[in-house]
Amino acid sequence: MLFYCILFQRIPSEDMEKENATLLTEFVLTGLTHQPEWKITLFLVFLVIYLITIAGNLGLITLICNDPHLHIPMYLFLGNLAFVDTWLSSTVTPNMLVNFLTKSQMMSLSECMVQFFSLAISVTTECFLLAAMAYDRYVAICKPLLYPVIMTNELCIHLLVLSFLGGFLHAIIHEGFLFRLTFCNSNIIHHFYCDIIPLLKISCTDPSINYLIIFVFSGSIQVFTILTILVSYTLVLFTILKKKSVKGIRKAFSTCGAHLLSVSLYYGPLLFMYVRPRSPQSDDQDMMDSLFYTVIIPFLNPIIYSLRNKKVIESLTKTLEKIV
Repeated sequence: MLFYCILFQRIPSEDMEKENATLLTEFVLTGLTHQPEWKITLFLVFLVIYLITIAGNLGLITLICNDPHLHIPMYLFLGNLAFVDTWLSSTVTPNMLVNFLTKSQMMSLSECMVQFFSLAISVTTECFLLAAMAYDRYVAICKPLLYPVIMTNELCIHLLVLSFLGGFLHAIIHEGFLFRLTFCNSNIIHHFYCDIIPLLKISCTDPSINYLIIFVFSGSIQVFTILTILVSYTLVLFTILKKKSVKGIRKAFSTCGAHLLSVSLYYGPLLFMYVRPRSPQSDDQDMMDSLFYTVIIPFLNPIIYSLRNKKVIESLTKTLEKIV
């Protein structure tokens, strides 16, 4: 699921040397708006969103770490999701805020490299975490008596390690193949961060192999994680409908509802962005979709999970009572 970029400098080819072409190592991010009068307003809006995102996710992590009753697989996954959301938001938002206040909006080669790698890991890891959380809910609801045996803390840790390892390896693959690109004609990236699609559009090298790598690896990860989520919740739905207890049905739907909402909000913009036909207006639409899953989703997740989770609310209440 990788929609991010790395910029780099390569030795000019003989043809370029003959034409005295200069390879680019600095790029201009056009950002979200070309209207200067909106920049201060957008800066303040996204600053508030970012501060709430950091406070909400770090607060959720602290709550889970400090409450022994939350040291079970479900909340270990939730804590790591909050960590990844903090990571993802911090990769994109601070640089975007700086660009609102500066005129140059320049990004160097090394900065773009770091941003690409960070985004690649966090976005891919979140996909795997959402799939692992869906499997956890399937075992908890469909096989409640076997849950302590199947979903042990050891298995939970293994799934977490595999999620982060998958994100790291996915980032390495895309980074390696992006080293084949050169940039010499334009240094304008029509985005508010280094996104791979706008980057491939300005490459002087044929990017066909890069598109193929995106299709094969990113597509495979999306298909695998989405299928895992769909199969898990389909089985959960059948199990819930078999229950005769209204209270049990409400509890099961309440537990899974937050996860389903988060998954829908996260995958919706990604799928829409990459399955629809390209158009002249696609750059602006892609920025809006990217903004949603890199800034808005990390902001919403702690709110979604906290408000719809009874144990989290109880733990938060106890913590506040101790402070007061």
